[in-house]
Amino acid sequence: MEDKVDGGSRRWLKFPARFRKNVRSQERKTGQRSDEVQSEDGNRKLPEDELEEIGRKLSIQEEELLSLDQPSEEDVDRFWQDLEVLKLRILTVVQESLTSDDLGGRLTDAVAAMRLQEQLDRRWAGGGGPPWRPLKCLGSHNALLADVVESRLEEAALDGDRDTAGGLSSPVKRRVCGMGKRVKADLLRCVRMLQPRYEPHLDLLNVYAGLCHRSFSARLSSMIRDGLEADDCAYLLFWVNTFYPQEILEHEELRGKLKTGCLGALLQQDQRRQLEELFMNNKEERISEWLLKALQREEEKWTSTNMPEVMDDFFFCPLAIDVIQVIDGSLADLSAVLGDDGIKSHKIATHLERFLLRYKKTLEKLSQRKDERAAAWMKAHVACEEQLRDYITVKLASHGHRCAAILDTLQDFAFSTFTRPIHGELKVHYKQLWTAGWLDGSLSVMDSLLDSLFQLFRLHLSGLKASCRHSLAATFQRQLLLEYLRRMSNGRLKSDEERAGAAERMAEDGDKMDDFFYAGGERFGPMLRHLADVLHPHHLGSFQQEMVAFVRKFPNFSQPALSALLALKSDVSAADVGAIRRAMEEELTSTNQTPALL
Repeated sequence: MEDKVDGGSRRWLKFPARFRKNVRSQERKTGQRSDEVQSEDGNRKLPEDELEEIGRKLSIQEEELLSLDQPSEEDVDRFWQDLEVLKLRILTVVQESLTSDDLGGRLTDAVAAMRLQEQLDRRWAGGGGPPWRPLKCLGSHNALLADVVESRLEEAALDGDRDTAGGLSSPVKRRVCGMGKRVKADLLRCVRMLQPRYEPHLDLLNVYAGLCHRSFSARLSSMIRDGLEADDCAYLLFWVNTFYPQEILEHEELRGKLKTGCLGALLQQDQRRQLEELFMNNKEERISEWLLKALQREEEKWTSTNMPEVMDDFFFCPLAIDVIQVIDGSLADLSAVLGDDGIKSHKIATHLERFLLRYKKTLEKLSQRKDERAAAWMKAHVACEEQLRDYITVKLASHGHRCAAILDTLQDFAFSTFTRPIHGELKVHYKQLWTAGWLDGSLSVMDSLLDSLFQLFRLHLSGLKASCRHSLAATFQRQLLLEYLRRMSNGRLKSDEERAGAAERMAEDGDKMDDFFYAGGERFGPMLRHLADVLHPHHLGSFQQEMVAFVRKFPNFSQPALSALLALKSDVSAADVGAIRRAMEEELTSTNQTPALL
């Protein structure tokens, strides 16, 4: 709590009038200053004794006065004046201790003198005491602290307002920061230097903290009543919700010593709600504006003649980074400004959801173009979608379900722009499945299909990010299996020899597909081998039991697999089919999975 010097002279706080009234009245009666004592040569001066010692001497004089039946008015006035002088000197030392580092033992001495006067006051707690009791030294002490707090916060606000070099953009921010820093510095000074000199029951730290809290609160409330800009509103909320409780009240030197539960809220609930609504409305408007501009910049790139950037051998666009910065910064603001625990994060997720729907529509327009640049940009945005998905999964796990669902749809759409033409090129191979040449093995249909697929992947997927390539390959693998089962359901087997050939081809094709898609994740060879075993004419097991086991092992593909087998087997009873379908429904319900459809 540094001194404030203007024009070379110290600016002292004035004591309240009640501290000076009695002193002036005594001066009028005696014609002498209240801080002087009569010496032999007629001059008055302060005694050199310590305050506690002066207090003890005055207590002896008090006892002598009280022992007299009729003390003279002059003796009473002189004694009363000395008590007021002692009180004033005690308060002067206290005031100096709040602004000076050179305390020595003076504050300890003053506190001891004040304690003695409080003890003498309690002697007359029931009334009937002499006119100078109670002296109320402690009450005057606390009133002085309140005046000091008010003066220092006012001074800090004015100093902050003049401090344009601190980087804060408005007078409101500078005043709030100046007052908040002053509160922090004063409380730390109090706990380090003043509290140890006071008796524990006086609890100086919490008395001073309560005064600072009330004064700071009143000044912030006044600012709110005067009206705040949105940016100032956010800064004030940051102090109220984050910096003040975390960096000041929970400071390592104050933690456990401050009775924070007794301080109350820094702002009234209606004021806080008013600021939060203003902040959120402004934040939401800015989020929408930022996201829209980011998408517009990206669309402008698509319509130009430029190709997307290439990074690590794949096409890349910065849209995801721009969006993540906007959302992440907004979430950080919510946490810092509102102390948000996630309740208001859903509003941010809602704006991201709207952006993703708009983003999907723009990609649909882009996909209508069939030129090389459009394909390159689509590859860049497949990587963009992956970045957004990773971010939402981590940062918006509790509020980003709808966003994740939109991204699923967006990914399916983007992948389809690459897989659709590949399937078109492979139709010539699909048509050879379940033909006579495939059944007897004279045509290496799956080998030819996978060779073509390898070339098509190189042609259509070059420039796609590696992780996106793997995801797309896994998607294509599932699509290829469904196409395989669809062709199987259209097949016609007339003899046991054809059934045996079909079972053998299915087992081989499953292994070949697994070898081709080894990096794709799932392995579908065991699934086709299971179906091949059921289809084989020499299979001895129960069809119902085998298919129930299949449903439990491969629930996602149970429906198309069952349809394909029923198309090839005419000896399955309706009861068996019903039992299998019931098992299928139970398994899908218990695992909450969506079945693949042909």
